[in-house]
Amino acid sequence: MPTVGRPRIFDMEAVLEAAMLLFWEQGYEGTSLAQLRGATGLSSASLYGAFGSKEGLFEKAVEHYIAGPGSVTDVVADEAESPREAIARLLHGSINMQTDASHPRGCLIALSGTVRAPGAGEAGARRVVAARRAADRERIRACIVRGIASGELAEDTDVDGVTSMIHGFLLGISTQVCDGTSARTLHAAADAVLANWDTRGR
Repeated sequence: MPTVGRPRIFDMEAVLEAAMLLFWEQGYEGTSLAQLRGATGLSSASLYGAFGSKEGLFEKAVEHYIAGPGSVTDVVADEAESPREAIARLLHGSINMQTDASHPRGCLIALSGTVRAPGAGEAGARRVVAARRAADRERIRACIVRGIASGELAEDTDVDGVTSMIHGFLLGISTQVCDGTSARTLHAAADAVLANWDTRGR
């Protein structure tokens, strides 16, 4: 009679939280399997059995991040908010999250976007974060289109140009946070970006 496999006895949420924080702090390439084993408490066999590879664990850690701290960007898709308010909450909320001292500074998605090694695992890691960046960009674009439809923005607004301005600022927050730029300065910068929002009623 075949031996029944032993059930997993580790706390999946705790493992993903530990892996997320390590990847967030050190990046995908900078995080070794030995460090992941130490942070999660998993053996190599358990890690590979549950996630298949470092890339597999990274993908699940990114999903954990998106459902947790990274969910701050979800507001941009909230159609109960005016388009401008949704963008304002996106930028200011992201600054608050990325400067929160209770976890690593910056944004896991933006900071992991610098993965450049040519290996298959690294390519997979790039795809994971690139997909999230593309999703955020599309949600920002949809918000701008909604702003035009609602009359907040002029009909001839360059949708792609404004999308790039806002998305570029969002991604750039991480670099500035990691370089020591204060939250106060970043909030002022966000207000400067928002000042370019052409409200038709002004």
